[in-house]
Amino acid sequence: MATISAEVLRNIKRIQIKTSRLATNVFAGQYKSVFKGKGLEFYEVREYLVGDDIRSIDWNITARTGSPHIKKHVEERELTIMLLLDASRSGWFGSTRNLKKEIAAEVSAVLASSANKNNDRVGLIIFTDKIEKFIPPRKGPHHILRIIREALYFKPKGRGTDIGLSLEYLNRVTTRSSVAFIVSDFYTGNLKKALTLANKKHDIIAVRVTDPRDFEMPDAGLLTLDDAESGKRYVLDTSRKSLREAYRKEADRRTKELDDLFGVTGVDSIYISTASPYVEALARFFMRRRMRKATRS
Repeated sequence: MATISAEVLRNIKRIQIKTSRLATNVFAGQYKSVFKGKGLEFYEVREYLVGDDIRSIDWNITARTGSPHIKKHVEERELTIMLLLDASRSGWFGSTRNLKKEIAAEVSAVLASSANKNNDRVGLIIFTDKIEKFIPPRKGPHHILRIIREALYFKPKGRGTDIGLSLEYLNRVTTRSSVAFIVSDFYTGNLKKALTLANKKHDIIAVRVTDPRDFEMPDAGLLTLDDAESGKRYVLDTSRKSLREAYRKEADRRTKELDDLFGVTGVDSIYISTASPYVEALARFFMRRRMRKATRS
């Protein structure tokens, strides 16, 4: 195992303290009201007793044994939270104080800490165009510290993005339904099929992390730019207004395409920018979820 420098350890501890405080002081009540009591889980099969609800009868077991049996369920007391963290090269960009990957790691840490405060299990899948690392869901402060460390400092081998692959992997390694946050800038291919299938088993939430330069190209004259994921190099004359306008329109088109995708697949979404406090975006998400839950009750 590689030695961790004192500076890295200090930064991990700083993020742990910061996100733990947010989880305790800001999101604890909101998290619980949104995610707790989501449903029932199987507990046991037993013989039917007078007074039992006949709708609970397991007809397969009843036919096999020759006597009526029922399936008993209990309310879920804990959840499994899965963090699907995009570690592709496009995250190594930021025109403000933070890179997109740094904001993504902090958001993952807040979600992990919020889950831990409510005694839920948390797991982590780090992906690029391949599955880079899997940490099975567990509880406890030491486990959360490990997730924060990996989210901040894991060194991936891949450069590209394959969210569909991460969702397929999620379905393979989780035996029960989970709340799964995909933390990514969503520069990837068609996701409709993968999101639709995954959202049938899990509660999928898309956390899109963006930077102002994802939407606006600066007027900076002649620039040589490298595509972070493909490695291709481009020379652009950013002084051309038509080029900047085309760039903005394409960014708007991409955002609308993602909005439509999340809508048709029933996936909830959170939009976070490197230029704005992510606390506000998370708070709006929890508020929206709580209001929706209250409306359905």
